[in-house]
Amino acid sequence: MRPTEDHVSIIHDTVTDLLGEEASVYLFGSRVDDGCRRGDIDLYIEAFELDGSRTRIQTRLQRSLWGLLGPRRIDLLIRLAEATLRPIHRDTLEQGVRL
Repeated sequence: MRPTEDHVSIIHDTVTDLLGEEASVYLFGSRVDDGCRRGDIDLYIEAFELDGSRTRIQTRLQRSLWGLLGPRRIDLLIRLAEATLRPIHRDTLEQGVRL
């Protein structure tokens, strides 16, 4: 089950507030399948710069999203745009849906 338009807006706004307007957000995993009713929210985020450690940014994003979307499992995969594109990143970009 894909997120609602409100949820997409919340996710996008939260990511851009923390990582800037240039950040790209992709939904991947089970939530891309409209027939799937459950599952965590898997987000792949491409940022041009990180203000702090990746762990700290992930924690801030998860806390913000939990506060706005309610407690649920949210998996975040964050990559700097200049970093090497690994197989997991390629797979996510091929299978994911840009929000």
